[in-house]
Amino acid sequence: MFARAPFGLSSQGRRTLPWLFILAVAIGAMLPIRQWAPWRLPYAFDRWSRDTDTILRQAGAPEIRHPVDVIRTIDGDTFVARVHLPAGPDLTTRVRLRGIDAPELKAACPQELQMAEAATSALREVLGQGDVAIYHVGPDKYQGRIVADVGTRTTDNVSAAMLAAGHARPYNGGHRLGWCANVTR
Repeated sequence: MFARAPFGLSSQGRRTLPWLFILAVAIGAMLPIRQWAPWRLPYAFDRWSRDTDTILRQAGAPEIRHPVDVIRTIDGDTFVARVHLPAGPDLTTRVRLRGIDAPELKAACPQELQMAEAATSALREVLGQGDVAIYHVGPDKYQGRIVADVGTRTTDNVSAAMLAAGHARPYNGGHRLGWCANVTR
């Protein structure tokens, strides 16, 4: 009698299985970079991504300011906004402040959580000044989010204000350092 293949796989299936694994790993590795690829993976049901792509296409010149309604503050460097573009309907997206990194609310230590809450409160206060506008709009590394400079009625550059107040640190992409290591104990 013949020996039975494990899990009911034929010899052809056993030869194919490693290649399927390699293909799955390759696809998984490419998913985070899909916003830079000239082709896009479909996201027909993802409203955030569709709205963000439309905003990026219609943003125009970097110096053009687009008024926004702040819907909610996510953390010290990100908020949800309804963007008023000159052509078309108002669109909703997440806006990340250009050039800064604020502590995360999903904190690694109690000190980071305290700093994150203070930064979130400070951003909420600055955006509460009114007449919020975004400019110099660009794609973010996460789909469904843009990176932009933000100004309000009395603060021309919200990122600079957050840096000056000590609620954030400069960030230009790449690996971010943890906030717990920077806390003096």
